[in-house]
Amino acid sequence: MQINLSKSAYMGISVIRIITGILLVYHGIEVFNSKTMADYAQWEMFKNSGFGLILVYLGKGAELLAGLMLVLGFYTKIASIIVVITMLGIVFFVGHGKFWYEDQHPFLFALLAILFYFLGGGKWSIKN
Repeated sequence: MQINLSKSAYMGISVIRIITGILLVYHGIEVFNSKTMADYAQWEMFKNSGFGLILVYLGKGAELLAGLMLVLGFYTKIASIIVVITMLGIVFFVGHGKFWYEDQHPFLFALLAILFYFLGGGKWSIKN
């Protein structure tokens, strides 16, 4: 089934995709701050896992990579899958699974990514 949206709707999707990508890059850029990353690795859910620092770097790296991909509209579906997996991991592994209250922000990122997966990147995409 083909979804036919107006030109302005495709532009709106692009604007929301770009803003979402910028927000993810903002959070993912922490991957370059070793002190912050070490602090995250000390959180209870990571501390005793034996590879907590690796998980923290993978999560922040995924945010950065997927955020850049969304900003550019480069393989939007792949970026969306990365965001959904990362953010739902944050909601249910790092957080308490209370997406209706405590973990709303990562859950909303996941919902936006699901929309981008089905609707595409919109008008201003390098490679949808």
